[in-house]
Amino acid sequence: MALKDRIRGYLPVVIDVETAGFNENTDALLEICAIILGIDDGGNFFPKKTLHFHVEPFKGANIEPSALKFNGIDINNPFRLAVSEKEALSEIFMSVSDDLIIEECTRAILVGHNAFFDLGFVKAATDRSKLKSPFHQFSTLDTVSLSALYCGETVLAKAVAKVGIDWDNDKAHSALYDTKKTAELFCHIFNIQNILIN
Repeated sequence: MALKDRIRGYLPVVIDVETAGFNENTDALLEICAIILGIDDGGNFFPKKTLHFHVEPFKGANIEPSALKFNGIDINNPFRLAVSEKEALSEIFMSVSDDLIIEECTRAILVGHNAFFDLGFVKAATDRSKLKSPFHQFSTLDTVSLSALYCGETVLAKAVAKVGIDWDNDKAHSALYDTKKTAELFCHIFNIQNILIN
């Protein structure tokens, strides 16, 4: 089965962001990771390509100290090698657009844990950067709902543990780690469904 035939022609891309607050219009985007999913000959999803960036706060961005304490990000650390929102999103959008062509999909759909939060920050940063997004503007695939239905859990750490995926609390709340675990959870749920259908 082709990827384009699995989810209405959408290309699933798992995204997680780390931010300096909860308001996408005023608070800084500090880290973003995107994992483009592929599909194998058996119709099973797998993590195909990972793009990860630390992001410089946009000019005038609000930074909540409580948010930095929660995610452990030191925005002044030179080893973050942070790039602008525009550079990070341009790289992600270019790779996603390439896969849209390869997979013959119509549009990308954001997969996330509390996906609407991630989509909001991506959309706000896209607007600030004056870029055109390959993502559906309001539809998402949310692993909160999927895992609630599948295993009765809504917290990412509890959901992945319940389905047998390793979880390390010391690595949590980094966009790279959380995106990888969300991708594993999504693939697990969809691949089990694929087995049941076939």
